[in-house]
Amino acid sequence: MGYRNARGRGRSLVFALVLLSLLASVASAQGPAPETAPPLFPGGGLISYNSIFTTRGLISNLPGNIPLTARPTFSHEGDFHFTWGFRRDFDLTVLVPVITNHFEISKPIRMPMSGGTGLGDAMVLVKYRFYRRDSKRGTTQASVTLGPKVPTGRTNLADRNGKRLPASLQPGSGSTDFFVVVNWTYTGLFNVRRLVADEEFHSLLRSQGTQQTHLGSDLESRFWLSYRPYESKNGAREWFIGPVVTWLHSQDDRIAEVNQTGSGGDVLLAGVTTYVGVCPGVHLWLGMDWDVAHSAGAMFMPVRRHISFGVTRQFRLHFQ
Repeated sequence: MGYRNARGRGRSLVFALVLLSLLASVASAQGPAPETAPPLFPGGGLISYNSIFTTRGLISNLPGNIPLTARPTFSHEGDFHFTWGFRRDFDLTVLVPVITNHFEISKPIRMPMSGGTGLGDAMVLVKYRFYRRDSKRGTTQASVTLGPKVPTGRTNLADRNGKRLPASLQPGSGSTDFFVVVNWTYTGLFNVRRLVADEEFHSLLRSQGTQQTHLGSDLESRFWLSYRPYESKNGAREWFIGPVVTWLHSQDDRIAEVNQTGSGGDVLLAGVTTYVGVCPGVHLWLGMDWDVAHSAGAMFMPVRRHISFGVTRQFRLHFQ
């Protein structure tokens, strides 16, 4: 009876998290590991590169004008990760992005594309796994990650006339922000050993940065249900694949303390993510998401397509 009750509670928790994802912003990509809650093993190191392509819908505006709340109609972010498992249940991550932003306005108004490339804002994050429970079904884990986003990014991109682009189109924000993440991983869902539910809920709490602009804080809920159809006997090679549902919420921007009503909004994305373990400690991954539903604010530019791929290499640090 106790086992059945535990199973029932576990399924209720899974259902609640799925519902949260459906009801719940630029999408962040899947991270360097298939399961997001576990920290890196003590004494371990990880390096990864993640390439993220985001496309938003075009907007129309007055000739020669770029809205002060405009987001890139196309962007590419190359994330370089380094993670160190400095003790049991804890790891430290440094993330440095290189960002390319482009902006254009749709017909009938024609404007030259504006944008450029620069270093983005770096983040220093500490993860703590505060819960782990092993059972015959599998393992349940939960963790929290906290840390600052520091203003290392470029903020001086200009258009073809030499006019500085709005803060929302710059690779960097000029602000010191705070990033918080809660992760939950539930292996053996419905007593299927290779079925894994993985939830990431994070928020980027922003402050005022360049050009007296306070970009809207972001909230994201991402749920991935993955199945592992292949795993070699020695664990060196494996394959994960499954659907992803992401809810993104962004608050309105504020410019010179004036709220830009309608610049924020909500987006619901759905897609698929797959991981392939090609050799011990090396994973390749690919994720694709598409817009399912979004807010209809006049100044809101929802994400329409989101594609990411990357490679991860884990190793053991010699000084451990």
